[in-house]
Amino acid sequence: MSDDDVNAEDEEARAVVRAVARQLKLWREAAGLTQAEFGAAIGYGEELVSSVERGRRIPRPEYLDAADEVLGAGGKIAAMKKDLAEARYPKKVRDVRRLEVEAVQICSYNNSVVDGLLQTEDYARAVFSSRRPPFTEEELERQLAARLARQEIIKSATAGPLFSFVLCEATLRRAIGGRMVMRAQLERLLEVAQLPNIDLQVLPLSSEENSGLSGLFRLLKLKDGTTVGLSEAPLISRVFCDPKETTVLDMRYGIIRAQALTPRESLTFIEQLRGET
Repeated sequence: MSDDDVNAEDEEARAVVRAVARQLKLWREAAGLTQAEFGAAIGYGEELVSSVERGRRIPRPEYLDAADEVLGAGGKIAAMKKDLAEARYPKKVRDVRRLEVEAVQICSYNNSVVDGLLQTEDYARAVFSSRRPPFTEEELERQLAARLARQEIIKSATAGPLFSFVLCEATLRRAIGGRMVMRAQLERLLEVAQLPNIDLQVLPLSSEENSGLSGLFRLLKLKDGTTVGLSEAPLISRVFCDPKETTVLDMRYGIIRAQALTPRESLTFIEQLRGET
C-alpha cells in the first residue's frame, strides 16, 4: 500500500497534513510505541510511518483506520479521514468544490466533453487518460477521485442547488472511452435528467446558431447573490468575479439555452443516440 506525496506548493493541504501528522505522533508516543513497533502493528514499514509523521506523505484511509484501532483512539483518528480526503485533491478542485457548495444555481455549457458533474467513472477515467503529456498513474487516480467526490452535490436533489446543463451534440457523439463507455454515459445522462433539480439540454449540430463556439464555461450563482464565472482552456483556468464579465456570460448562457432543444426534446434526442450506440 502506498500513500500520496504532499504537494509542496499547496500550503493549505500541507497545513492539514501537518496537523494530522502531529496528532498521529502524539497518539503513538502516548501508547509507548516506537515507529517501527507501530508500523509493524498496522502493517506499514517504519520508513513510511516516519514520512507520515513528518508530514511528507498523506496517509490513506486504511492507515488511519488501523492506527485508530491499534492506538485505541475510539474513532478520533479515523475521523480525520474527511480532512485528509480533501487535502489529497488538487487545490483547483477544492476551490471549485467550495464554490459549488455555496451555489444556489449552477449553469454549465460544454462543447468538448460531458460536464464533470455528470460523468461516469469510466468516462472520466478515459477523459483523464487522454491528457498529453499523460498523468502519472497516481495523479490520474487523484484527479478521478476528486471528480467523483464533487458529484456528491448532484445527489442532493432536495437540499442542493438547481442545475442547468447545456451539452453540444458533439460531446454526445464523441466516443470517448469506446462504444460501451459512451453508451453507459448516455444512460447516466438520461438518469440524472430525471432529478427534479436538473435541466439538461442539447445544442444540436444542425442548429444554424451557436453562441457557445468560444468554448466551455460555467456560472455559479451563490447564496449571497453574487455570480461567479469559470472557464477553462489549455494550461489555464479563469475565475470571473467582475459583474461586467459575469453579466456577459449570463447573457450568453441564456442565449445558448434558447438555441438548444428543450429538456424534453433533449431527452428524446439522447435516447435516440443511445439506440445508435
